[in-house]
Amino acid sequence: MKIAIEGCAHGELDKIYDCIETLQQREEIKIDLLICCGDFQAVRNNGDLRAMAVPEKYQHICTFYKYYSGEKRAPILTIFIGGNHEASNYLQELPYGGWVAPNIFYMGRAGVVKFGNLRIGGISGIFKGHDYLQGLWECPPYNQSSLRSVYHVRSLDVFRLSQLKDKVHVMLSHDWPRGITDYGDTEQLLRRKPFFRQEIEAKQLGSIPAERLLQSLKPDYWFAAHMHCQYVALVKHEENEETKFLALDKCLPKRRHLQILDLPQEYDGDELLKYDEEWLAILKNTNHLLSVKNVECHMPGPGGNERYIFTPNASEKEAITKLLPSMVITEDMFVKTAPIYNPKAPKTAPSNPVLNPQTVNLCERLGIDDPVQVIMARSGRVMTKPCADADPGSSLNESKMNENDLSPAPNTPMKCSKLTLPAPITPRENESEETTQNVTISPTTSFISDSTNDTSGFETPVSEAKKTFKRRNMSIYNSPEEDDSVSTTSSSLTESDSPRSSKVPYRGTAY
Repeated sequence: MKIAIEGCAHGELDKIYDCIETLQQREEIKIDLLICCGDFQAVRNNGDLRAMAVPEKYQHICTFYKYYSGEKRAPILTIFIGGNHEASNYLQELPYGGWVAPNIFYMGRAGVVKFGNLRIGGISGIFKGHDYLQGLWECPPYNQSSLRSVYHVRSLDVFRLSQLKDKVHVMLSHDWPRGITDYGDTEQLLRRKPFFRQEIEAKQLGSIPAERLLQSLKPDYWFAAHMHCQYVALVKHEENEETKFLALDKCLPKRRHLQILDLPQEYDGDELLKYDEEWLAILKNTNHLLSVKNVECHMPGPGGNERYIFTPNASEKEAITKLLPSMVITEDMFVKTAPIYNPKAPKTAPSNPVLNPQTVNLCERLGIDDPVQVIMARSGRVMTKPCADADPGSSLNESKMNENDLSPAPNTPMKCSKLTLPAPITPRENESEETTQNVTISPTTSFISDSTNDTSGFETPVSEAKKTFKRRNMSIYNSPEEDDSVSTTSSSLTESDSPRSSKVPYRGTAY
C-alpha cells in the first residue's frame, strides 16, 4: 500500500492532486490514499470564509469548493483532520466525522477509521491549556473568542482516544506532540527555525495531550503539520515498539509538504474506508460525559465511585456491529448542506447551525448526542435543515437560494446526563518531566535540487534576521505568510545505517 501524506493543505486541493498525479506518472506508481494533517480549509462558499480564524486578507476561496459542488472529483480517497484554520461551521456539522465532498472524508473532532488493514486515528485542532477542560460549548454564529476556541482540543476527545487498546497504526494531529524534538535532529531544525529555541528549551513546543497519547497508544507512525517545516523523529517505546514521526510543511511551491510512504503488504486488505468497532463503542460508552458548558468538565478517574475505564469488551464491540451491519463508509452518504460558491455573493457569517444527515444517522444508530444539537436544545433554538436541493449529484448555486431553502429543523431533546466526577490529573504546563533517554535518528537523505550547488539536503534558509517572532499561534494569526523563495527539492527519505533506524523506512518523495 502506498499512501501520500500532506502537511497543511490550506485549501489548495488542485495543487496537491496535481503533485500526486505528477509523482504517479514519474515514479510509475499508484497511490491508494491521501492523508492531510490539518488546515484543510473545506470552504464551500463565501459564508464559510467568515467562519475561518484568519485575517480577512487571507480569506481566500481556494479550490475545495470545486470538489464540493461536483465540478471536480477527488481522484484519490482523501481523509483529513482539522487544524486551526478551518471553516469551523462546516466541520461542526460532523463532530464524529463524515464526507465533506465525494471521496473526501473528515475524521471528526477525534476519530478512528480503517482503510484496508490500516487503522488510522486522529485528533483535530490545536492544544490550548485554558480551553482544554471546557465543554464543547461553541456554536455558530461565532464571536471573536469562540471563532478560535472552537478548534481547541478538549479533554473529552483525548480521554476517548486514551481508551483505545487495539493497535493504532497511524496517528494524526495538527500540532506536534510536546517533546518530539528530543527524538530528532533538533539542531538542524533550529538552523532553519531558530525562533523555536525558546519554546523547545522551556518544554512548551507542542501539545501536552498529544505527547501523552503518543506514549500510551504507541502508533507505528505519527504525522503532523502546523509548524510549516519538515521534521523527522524516531520515538522508542518499551517492548521494542517505536513510532516514526513525520511533520510536513504547508502547500506552497518549493516546500516539503508532500511525502509518499510505502507501507508493508500486511496493511493492504480490501482498501475500503470503514468505521472502527472499538472507537464507535467508546463513543457510545462515553456519551454521558459530553458537556456543552463553557466551564471546566473533569473526566472520571481512579478514586471516584464512577466508571473511568471505557475500553469496550467483546460484547460491546459485537453490539456495534449489530447496530451498523455494514461498517463500510460509502460516499453516497454525502449531502450538500450549504449553497455552492458564487463569487458575487457577500461574505456573510453563518447565522445558524445546519443539521447534517450524516451526523443525524450515526447518532440515531449509536444512541449518542450531537453536541451542536444539545447546545441548540439548551438555548431553545432550532437547527437549520440542509439545502432543499441536497442531492449530491445536483447543481446547487448560492445565488439561486433563499431563506426558504434553509428551513428550521425540529428541536432535538437533550439526552446528556449530569455526573459529579472527581478531578483527574490533567495536563499542566509546569509539570515536572519524567527522565527519558533521548533517541535521535539521522536518516540518510538524498535530494535532487534545481540548484547544483545545493548539497546540504535541506532547503536554502530564508534570512531569519528579518523575522520578528512572537508566540507561535499569534504569529500565524497576524503575520504575513513566510517567504517561500527557497530552492525546489525532491527527496527520498530512506533507512539510516544507524542501529536506531527503523526497519520500515520512509520511502518516497517530498514535493
